[in-house]
Amino acid sequence: MQVIVRDNNVEQAIRVLKKKLQREGVFKQMKAHATYEKPSERRNRQKAQAIKRHRKYVRKQMKRDGLIPGAGR
Repeated sequence: MQVIVRDNNVEQAIRVLKKKLQREGVFKQMKAHATYEKPSERRNRQKAQAIKRHRKYVRKQMKRDGLIPGAGR
């Protein structure tokens, strides 16, 4: 990852770097690896994430089919 510092404005470059790291999910990954997660907690988290992904997929499909109002094309 690369950030260009313009006019010796380091503060702005740091803000840009933090935003890029946030988008990449580095902070979330660091937080996840900071503490031990029990296998049962990991399974529960992964199952909840899978349910969330599935609901998002179904919601998008329903919008696409015109069953619920949304950002129309």
